[in-house]
Amino acid sequence: MMQAPPGRSSPPPSNRWEFLRDVAVFQLKLVIDNVRDLALLPVSLGAALVDLVFKGEREGVLVYKVLQWGAHSEKMIDVYSAIEEHPDTLVNPNYTVDGVIARLERVVVRECEKGGTAATVKAAMDRAIDQLHAETRPARETATGLVTRATEKIRSKFDPPAAE
Repeated sequence: MMQAPPGRSSPPPSNRWEFLRDVAVFQLKLVIDNVRDLALLPVSLGAALVDLVFKGEREGVLVYKVLQWGAHSEKMIDVYSAIEEHPDTLVNPNYTVDGVIARLERVVVRECEKGGTAATVKAAMDRAIDQLHAETRPARETATGLVTRATEKIRSKFDPPAAE
């Protein structure tokens, strides 16, 4: 039986198997989630086409049914269930996909209301995107530093020491 290097203890076997199970289940859920997403692409476009051609109870009734099905299936798949016992990380709503789209949409609407040309709309969008980059730079630099340190640590474990 291999022993852990000095100063490091082996994780209890139950934790190791729980971890391996979580990894396997996570991978399976990612596959299921992506297959579902690939299926939703043509289904949602087909529903939108039918909604545009045939008037329903309200505008987009089929698309919203597809969205409900997608949301329900996402809850059923629950890709990230392995971390439910861990504290939630706070997400700034300004930097979610919906938040960024809403912000950029406001820029376009504001420019159009001012009677802007395509060039002024583009310039305003460029300024808004530059502002997003500036606001998120510290988090990006932190993440880049973490990835760099982790990569160096992994390399140092696998690369043999250089002969002098």
